[in-house]
Amino acid sequence: MKRDYPLFIGLALIIVLLDQVSKWLAINHLEPHQILSIIPGFFNIVLVKNRGMAFGIFSQTRSEFYYYFLLSTTIAAIGVILFFFFWKKKNQKWLTIGLSLILGGAMGNLIDRVRLAYVIDFLDFFLKGYHWPAFNVADSAVTVGTFWLFINIMKGKNIKEDKPKPELERRR
Repeated sequence: MKRDYPLFIGLALIIVLLDQVSKWLAINHLEPHQILSIIPGFFNIVLVKNRGMAFGIFSQTRSEFYYYFLLSTTIAAIGVILFFFFWKKKNQKWLTIGLSLILGGAMGNLIDRVRLAYVIDFLDFFLKGYHWPAFNVADSAVTVGTFWLFINIMKGKNIKEDKPKPELERRR
């Protein structure tokens, strides 16, 4: 049985493409911190340059140390994702999908960090007094991929071995 290379690489590339195109649109159609209200009181599009990590942690710090720290941790995370992909059994599409989503998101934000020295965020959700930090398609893919893996593991799927399901007997 072949490894799921087309699924793994294809889904990750789709995420990177969606992420980069959406960021390009945000950069070319918004001024920094300009607010475009999509659903009043719930969802805005706003261009934010995030020099930090997830949810803006360390975003106020302009130190080169944090830049290289974030760059190296993203590269290390990509290495871990690739390790798990090659380590897993060949018939685990659920694991391939989760890892691919996380890989695509990590690559999308890595491209920004290398190219611009910051990550472009633009999706801004809030409800009454509760406000979620702005994020992007790559962040969404990492989050969905992580939850996807967590839910499947909690459902009892084993990372090391998924036994193939027996084929249904043909009716005569």
